Amino acid sequence: MKHLESIFRIVWIWTFMCISASLSATGSEPAPHPMDSVEVSLLTCQPHEEIYSLYGHTALRQHDLRTGDDWVFNYGVFNFKAPYFTLRFVFGLTDYELGVLPTKIFKLEYKHYGSQVTEQVLNLTADEKQAIALALYENAKPENCVYRYNYFYDNCTTRARDMVERCISGQLRYQEHGDYTPTYREMVRDCTKGHPWATWGNDFLLGIRADLQTDQRQQEFLPNNLMYDFARAQIIRADGQYVPLVKETRVLVPSGVQIVKQDFPLTPTECAVILLVVSLLIFAFEWKKKLTLVWWDLLLMVLQGVMGIVLFVMIFSQHPTTSINFQILLFNPLPFIYIYKVYRRQKTHYWNLLLTMTVLFLLGGIWQSYAEGLYIVALSLLLRFWSNIIHAKK
Repeated sequence: MKHLESIFRIVWIWTFMCISASLSATGSEPAPHPMDSVEVSLLTCQPHEEIYSLYGHTALRQHDLRTGDDWVFNYGVFNFKAPYFTLRFVFGLTDYELGVLPTKIFKLEYKHYGSQVTEQVLNLTADEKQAIALALYENAKPENCVYRYNYFYDNCTTRARDMVERCISGQLRYQEHGDYTPTYREMVRDCTKGHPWATWGNDFLLGIRADLQTDQRQQEFLPNNLMYDFARAQIIRADGQYVPLVKETRVLVPSGVQIVKQDFPLTPTECAVILLVVSLLIFAFEWKKKLTLVWWDLLLMVLQGVMGIVLFVMIFSQHPTTSINFQILLFNPLPFIYIYKVYRRQKTHYWNLLLTMTVLFLLGGIWQSYAEGLYIVALSLLLRFWSNIIHAKK
């Protein structure tokens, strides 16, 4: 795939050089602008069942109706097999790049997944289309095509939007949404509805900054939001004339049959309830037998610690919405410090620390929206505090 992209990029550069050569040619009669026959479009791709596609996708298309040259410029290309990809993604160090490929291949991919692709042909002048061609040519160079990806602030959708905005000679004005100010978390949840564990994972990793309200421009990180805004945007020309940004909207790839993958059969809330029921049964058994089951304490401490390591690592991530996360009050690496003393049944301050951290976690829920089921998990951990304190007093 990497070699194909290099070939496509070379072909595109060659095509652009031919256009540039025709621009510099002189003759007795003025030749028509070579970009008059070119359409520049915003492509918005609907989600399919792959987890990475749940949020949709955006690309730019450049189609020469005279020569038949038809290319898609895709800012969403990444190499999953790159060294330490997962680790770099967690720390917000993922590099994406601008890929260039024939529209035919792009369409086949989304047809395969059954995802609809909507094309919005932009109402641009020949000079504006030429400016986009120049900018894309420059951006497609190997030394320029890689960029540091950030899902909320710098992704395939915002890159396409910024490219169009920079190349328009007039002023681009968007129609305001009014009082619509959702948070990042609310918008992401809307994308993952029907996939409860994907929602849970996002909510677990996202911190309090994801619960801040967003403005219209921030909401355009999602492809469907940008498509909506483009459809209602207008260009104010130098002569004061208002023209719509989108000249024509059409379906490039119709929606098809999608294969729905079966998620884990239990929801996060159901799993949390099962944990609480088991905790209550164990608590009742301990009360009756006047003992404490250390193995259950150790199991919960390991679970807390492992999940806490994930949140602790996210503090150092470059993702700006993950650094301050109140869920770390409940899930943190501290249990690993006390786990030996608990195993040896030695006196420890861990249980008082657990109570304090759990209460602070519950208070933090006033400002931050937590992952589904975590309040129930907190009740299960409070039962361990109660059981161990009562047993210690006896």
